[in-house]
This record gives sequence, C-alpha cells and structure tokens, in this order.
Amino acid sequence: MQYLVSVIDDQTGSATPTEMAAIDAFNDRLRAEGRWVFAAGVGPPSTATVIDNRDGEAVFTDGPFLESKEYLAGFWIIEAPDLDVALKLAAEGSKACNRKVEVRPFL
Repeated sequence: MQYLVSVIDDQTGSATPTEMAAIDAFNDRLRAEGRWVFAAGVGPPSTATVIDNRDGEAVFTDGPFLESKEYLAGFWIIEAPDLDVALKLAAEGSKACNRKVEVRPFL
C-alpha cells in the first residue's frame, strides 16, 4: 500500500543544514528498506496557480487556493504494509524534517 506523507510548514525555505542532513539520511533509509517511492519539496504558496475549469472556461488564479498560516512544503510517497507502519515512518520523517506531517493512504 502507498501513503502520502505531507510536510506542513509555516515558512519558505526554512530547513537548516542539520535538518536537510537528517532528511537525506531518512530518505536513504527509506530507499534501503524498499519503502521509497518519491519525495520532493514544493515551492511556496505564492508560486501556486489555481485552475478552475468546471464551468466551460478555465479560470486561472495566482496564489494559493486558501490563505493559511501553514501550507504544504513537501511530501513523501512511501510503501508500507499497513497504516501502523506508515504512521511510524511518518513520525520518523517528522522528526527528521522537524515539521508536522499528515499521512493519507492512496485509494
């Protein structure tokens, strides 16, 4: 089963060198254990474009869909046999990046 582990932050580019090293070590471990699928950081909310094409003509809006103090800063997609393992890995990822994370299974 695959899970999305979303990293939640309230600043852009705020990872320290120590945090980046811990994230790299966590990523290496995920790869070694066969749990790595993909991971990436994403640009700040100011770089977002929201597209709404529900009513026949696409409307493009600069900036985030919602104004919020916290936002998606990055993510991991991991393989885990069940939610308990995914939550354990997510807790370790949270510690590595020193941020809150959210876990959701893929349907």
